[in-house]
Amino acid sequence: MLYIIYRIYYTVNIRIKYKLYIIYSKLYLIMKTSDEFLSMVNEFLANLPYDRKPYSLYEPVKYVLSLGGKRIRPVLMLLSYNIFKEDPEKILMNAIALETYHNYTLLHDDLMDNADLRRGHETVHKKWNANTAILSGDSMLVLAYDRMAQCDDKHLAKVMKLFTTTALEIGEGQQYDMEFETRNDVKEEEYIEMIRLKTSVLLACALKIGAILADASEEDADNLYKFGEQIGLAFQLQDDYLDVYGDTKVFGKAIGGDITSNKKTFMLINAFNHANDAQRAELQKWVDAQEFDREEKVAAVTRLYNEIGIDKLAQNKIAYYFEQSKKYLDAVNVPAERKEELAKYAQKMMKRQY
Repeated sequence: MLYIIYRIYYTVNIRIKYKLYIIYSKLYLIMKTSDEFLSMVNEFLANLPYDRKPYSLYEPVKYVLSLGGKRIRPVLMLLSYNIFKEDPEKILMNAIALETYHNYTLLHDDLMDNADLRRGHETVHKKWNANTAILSGDSMLVLAYDRMAQCDDKHLAKVMKLFTTTALEIGEGQQYDMEFETRNDVKEEEYIEMIRLKTSVLLACALKIGAILADASEEDADNLYKFGEQIGLAFQLQDDYLDVYGDTKVFGKAIGGDITSNKKTFMLINAFNHANDAQRAELQKWVDAQEFDREEKVAAVTRLYNEIGIDKLAQNKIAYYFEQSKKYLDAVNVPAERKEELAKYAQKMMKRQY
């Protein structure tokens, strides 16, 4: 299409040339890449002032946000906004609000799990203590709301309602996840709903808030939300898959953590559902084992997954949700060229190995 516009440009009068220039600008010149957005987010975070006292309360907040990460949620919000408008830097503070909120949940997750490391660095409760982690985490939540509220008045009510609903849903998903630890009858559809709440809705929220702030139609904003939901389900299921089949060197941690903790994942639930009697008995033996060699258990359960076909089942489910997501992105009523970068970013998320 770019070539066609280029060729026509040199064969028509001035008025048409100007119109073609406008089309060209809208399609190509003003669209930023996901890598550019990632750089913008990291630079903005690095330069955020923390002027309030006491410094000891905000130091862990700054520390957590300095540890890096994929910054998926703010990048998604900026990509969504940029589909409709050309000034995404205008909503950087709102995008950072989602990253602040996301890292608040990770800080508390680490405390609940008594985790020692996050992204290769000491967790807050290890570097400081549990009380600091709780109080600084609570302050991160308030900061997330303060940063999200820094948007145009005409969008404020709708944005804050969606953000608040999403925060409640994430807490509900976390509670379901905790309850599943003591249940042996978790169904696949229950698990899918849990990960939708715990993971998907924040990706969906990022995309929809980006659209709202860009004055997109309600239909387009809703389709971007549904796109994010489906991508989120595929993303979390891919986490399940990589925890078993990922490359340790690339994954950044030892694989098999879900297996050793008997976490009720898509993999384990379906292994019990599809196993024959002998396979089910062996799987149950490993789940019930109080003492075991970690490498032996991971190898044995992985072998059972392979025999039962759980690896292919998981790959098919991931592909299903990813294909579903495309329908909603296709339905967003803007030229396809303006959605290319978001589509590419989603594809990149699905090709990750960590």
